[in-house]
Formats: sequence, C-alpha cells, structure tokens
Amino acid sequence: MASPPVNEHGAEVSLRRIFAWNELDGVRWDDEGVDAQIITGENMHLIRAVYPPGAVYEIHSHPHEQFSLLLEGRLRLTVGNETRDIGPGDGWYAPGGVPHGGVVLGDKAAVFIDVYSPATTWIMGEFASARQVPAVDGG
Repeated sequence: MASPPVNEHGAEVSLRRIFAWNELDGVRWDDEGVDAQIITGENMHLIRAVYPPGAVYEIHSHPHEQFSLLLEGRLRLTVGNETRDIGPGDGWYAPGGVPHGGVVLGDKAAVFIDVYSPATTWIMGEFASARQVPAVDGG
C-alpha cells in the first residue's frame, strides 16, 4: 500500500474511501475507559468515541470547530452557556474556543461521532497519547 499523503497541516490523509469501524485501529485512554477511532481526510477528522456509563466527558475547548452526533446512550451536555440532556440522534456544535463537555447518564455507554475541522496534528497527538488497540477484524 502506498504511503498516505499529508495535508497542509501535517496530518496523514486516509487512503480508504469506504470503511467499516471494525476495520480501523483504535485507541483507549485507560484512566477514563474511553475508546476511540479516527479517520482523517484532507480537511477534517472523523472520530468515533465510546464513553462508558458514568464517564465524564471533561469540559474543554480547542481552536478547531467540532460537530458531534450521539448514536447511543445519553449525555448531560454543556456547550458554552447551554446545558441539556440529550439522546440518540441529538447532536452539538462547538465553535473553536467554546468550552464543551458533559457526563454519560444511565447504564449504557455513550457512542458518538465527532467531526473536527481542520484536520491537524493536534488531534493526532491526542490519539498518540493513548494505548493503541488493533482493529477487530485486523482490517
């Protein structure tokens, strides 16, 4: 397989055009029990995150804009000055610099998709700080 191209921000762009999450390697932040996978395009990152029941999605901000969609579970979510309980199908937008985060509610994991733009090495550094987890089917 050819080496992946690198975008203008130094992030490697995926050579995959069609994928399944079980084909992608992931990471785990052991302290929080959070699992995640990432695929990077020319201008954005697509991330699938799984937070266990009761986990805290720490309030944080970053210079990149983020759209997110909750697929499973429930969150008490704060974005800027707004706090709401959300469920599957609900989403959020955090412009660059706006604090956001929350807590997983109930006894089910929260599974959500994040889209970050632009695709930069900053988020890749976050993934590099976690334990690598091989793809389920070896991709």
